[in-house]
Order: sequence, then C-alpha cells, then structure tokens
Amino acid sequence: MGWDKDGRYYTRSRRENGRVVREYIGAGETAELLAQMDATERHERRIDREVERGVRERIETLDASVAELNELADLLVAAALLAAGFRQHNRGNWRKRRGNDQAD
Repeated sequence: MGWDKDGRYYTRSRRENGRVVREYIGAGETAELLAQMDATERHERRIDREVERGVRERIETLDASVAELNELADLLVAAALLAAGFRQHNRGNWRKRRGNDQAD
C-alpha cells in the first residue's frame, strides 16, 4: 500500500480469492484522502490488536491464579478425605476404607 517511489500516484493492495490484487487509485486530492483514510484504518487496527493483547494477558494472569487456587483446593479436599478415612484408588476414585484393612 502506498505511493509509488516518486510519489506520483497511490495504490493499495487487497486480497481477492486468496491472491493479492494491487488497486490503482491515482493522484491528486482523492488519492491523498484515500491514503489518509487507509493510514487511519491501519492505526485503528493496530490499537485494536494492542487492546486485545492486553485483555489476553489479563485473562492469562487470571487463569494462572485460578489454576493455583484449583491445585490448593484439590490438596485441601485430598487432606480432608484422608482424615475422614478415605483412600484414593489408583489415583482415581476416592473410596471409604473397609473395616480393619488399613493397607493400600
């Protein structure tokens, strides 16, 4: 996108059926206005990407906190179940111990 090497005319590129097509706009006031509009659109897209990146980073931070809280909750539940006389069978289901059988 942009003016040619000598700044005589303005062109912009767009995708059409998976191929890049260069569109000749021309010279003069119309071309200058379209060039400014394209620059504004690029700037807005850049700002949108930065905002999305910031939101994504905040979500990842929250996800890390929730994952840590989840691990601590699992540990607390495991401790409570062990104290209540349960055992974990093959790292899966928790089962109540039977009678006098205290061995795993």
